[in-house]
Amino acid sequence: MTAKKKTSARQKAAAAQTPPPAPGQALQGVVVIDLSHIYNGPYATFLMAMAGATVIKIEPLGGEHLRLRANLGGAALPFAMLNSNKQAITLNLKTARGRSLLLDMVRKADVLVENFAPGVTDRLGIGAAALQQENPRLIYASSTGYGRSGPYRDYPAMDLTVQAMSGVMSITGFQDREPVKAGPAVCDFFAGAHLFGGIMMALYEREQTGKGKIVEVSMQEAVYASLSSNLGMYHGSGGKLPPRTGNRHGGLAESPYNVYPARDGHIAIICNNNRHFFALLKAMGCEALEQDPRFCDLKSRIKHLNDVDALVGQWTVHFDRQQLVTLLLAHRVPHAPVRDMADVINDPNMHARGTLQRIDHPEFGKVVLQHSPIRIDGIPLVPLQPSGRLGEQNTKVYQNWLGLSKETLDQLARDKVI
Repeated sequence: MTAKKKTSARQKAAAAQTPPPAPGQALQGVVVIDLSHIYNGPYATFLMAMAGATVIKIEPLGGEHLRLRANLGGAALPFAMLNSNKQAITLNLKTARGRSLLLDMVRKADVLVENFAPGVTDRLGIGAAALQQENPRLIYASSTGYGRSGPYRDYPAMDLTVQAMSGVMSITGFQDREPVKAGPAVCDFFAGAHLFGGIMMALYEREQTGKGKIVEVSMQEAVYASLSSNLGMYHGSGGKLPPRTGNRHGGLAESPYNVYPARDGHIAIICNNNRHFFALLKAMGCEALEQDPRFCDLKSRIKHLNDVDALVGQWTVHFDRQQLVTLLLAHRVPHAPVRDMADVINDPNMHARGTLQRIDHPEFGKVVLQHSPIRIDGIPLVPLQPSGRLGEQNTKVYQNWLGLSKETLDQLARDKVI
């Protein structure tokens, strides 16, 4: 064996013992231009930033809508929640020079995300066709209320109105009361999660074809699948409109399935098979009721929903929530205490996993912010960086990345372009 071959063998042996370099983030090197505002677009780009993408958030000179809540105290916190790890810049897209600067950025970018009303970007001359002409590899991602086509295309859309239009509101609340909106902004965030998924699909396809695509998500369509239990009842009844079921199962197909009183609040309990329910009876000390014809199987329990709920509620009301949690965990009965915002913000599980993190935000002080819920084995979480002040990264993006001179930057500021 020659000296050269011996050296090669030693190098291979050493390399085999050396730990591999830390893996890069899944979207490292991907550049995203973020024109979106409020919730659904910013959530999609937040997920991308948390996966290592460089996200450049472009705001009008006065800031995006969520910043305008700053004088309402904590109402502006969602801006901090959805814009961590983004580079905050300002740009006036109503000016020719502003649109020209956007084109300069698009030529160097991989993805552009917007959630304006359909037609807005086309009227400004920065629609998908114009941008992809400048950069055929660009993925143009758009989230709207009802889609870029169809008879509802131009309907104004916010989470509240889409909840009403999509059927979410009609099935939320109690039967003897008016329809109620879902507490969280479900349509916005369902759309944001789907938009993120669509962008990932387009990035994958671009690896095969070299060409970018237009990705669109409709809030109305994104939330439809969540109606599945209620739609099941509608079809199963031959087209009768399902009633609002309060805290019971939307299809009235599970029992017990409700929120029950405790001495210090409420607890949610669900038993979707006999094993769960008989375990609950054992925890209650009521094992003899396994033979009761009202409770012996799921079909019977659904037929006697009121009796089941009365039985469970009359038991839970004698315990504190934590006592119930301890008892039901021991018997492997699906349950959860109904917790308030203070409980959730301080959730030990999400803090332990790094999903929730306490930071000292330069604008909002000491706050708890979320990380991405997506985990890829072997890839560590991106360190959480607070959202930037309005235009904080103008110099970094325009001067360092685009290559504009300081004099040009100063002139753009004087001309109210940035």
